Amino acid sequence: MDITSKMVKELRDKTSAGMMDCKKALVENDGDMEKSVDFLRQKGLAVALKRADRATSEGLIETYIHGAGKLGVMVEIGCETDFVAKSDMFMEFAKDIAMHIAASSPVAIKREEIPADLVARETEIFKNQAIESGKPEKILDKIVSGKIDKYFSEVSLMEQKFVKNPDLTIQDLLNEIIAKIGENISIKRFARFQVGA
Repeated sequence: MDITSKMVKELRDKTSAGMMDCKKALVENDGDMEKSVDFLRQKGLAVALKRADRATSEGLIETYIHGAGKLGVMVEIGCETDFVAKSDMFMEFAKDIAMHIAASSPVAIKREEIPADLVARETEIFKNQAIESGKPEKILDKIVSGKIDKYFSEVSLMEQKFVKNPDLTIQDLLNEIIAKIGENISIKRFARFQVGA
């Protein structure tokens, strides 16, 4: 199949990947746009995995204030070099993460960081709900496990759906930015403040 410059531009507009990467993805996938998008996302994941062990000692702290000062977020985003920390793409990513945290109110960055007492409380609630609905004893653990997994995806920042694009999780967004910038990037910590909460 002939890969036209229009196809390359369309894929580039969808993914923000480099022109040569877009062309290669289209060639590899016989011009199929959706498969090419997936191909580029997988490539981004591979780049992110390669860079995951690199130190992120540079970066910035981004803030987001919403609702006439009633809600605020402060987030620390790390990267490898000061040069990247000052780039527009990195700063835009940091702003998006701060805004997302304000909107989605995650409990922790990763599911492993969710406090054990909170997990135990939710587990107990889900177990009692399953018992009260008359579910058989032998499938209770499976039901509770499924509900806890869903709970983790709702309160763990990296697993949440990005508010500006629900097709992506925050982890997907992070992988994409790592692939575009070519450095390891990490969301180190955040604080969310809400008046009266």
